[in-house]
Amino acid sequence: MTLDDLATVLLVDDDDNLRSRLARAMTARGYVSREAATGADALVEIKRQASRYAVVDLRLPDMGGMDVVRGIKTSSPGTRVVVLTGYGSIATAMEAVRLGASDYLVKPVDADDVSRALSGEVEHAEPPQSAPSLARVEWEHINRVLTDCQGNVTATARALGIHRRSLQRKLAKFPVVR
Repeated sequence: MTLDDLATVLLVDDDDNLRSRLARAMTARGYVSREAATGADALVEIKRQASRYAVVDLRLPDMGGMDVVRGIKTSSPGTRVVVLTGYGSIATAMEAVRLGASDYLVKPVDADDVSRALSGEVEHAEPPQSAPSLARVEWEHINRVLTDCQGNVTATARALGIHRRSLQRKLAKFPVVR
């Protein structure tokens, strides 16, 4: 059996503890885990040896996770990519899928969630019973406009009609859950 026959997964996350725990958990589930702490390392690794799967964090120290997804899909089009983030929004989820990601998971997640996403098993959740809060809608709108402006904070602030520093303060906050 060659490495290509195994379920190899490339884990790309700058959080060493999370990445190593996830690697151990995925190995226990039958995957061959490979790790990268930066986007550049991930792109070198995927060019060196293609993986059947990749889990990519959205925020990396050297480049955006979307750029890593784009690079992985360019170098290895058959790789099934799952984007993992602590800052989920509809805009970034749509962008990830547009770039070729097969799934988008918001932290915290466990290895079973990641494994289901990699295998393509979809859990059908019940639709929400209440509307999202105004703060959540605002946060998603800001992130959609930021994505439309290719991450340019100044252009985003101009498009939203708010001061750039005010926008930076809003972006530094964690997303509102409801």
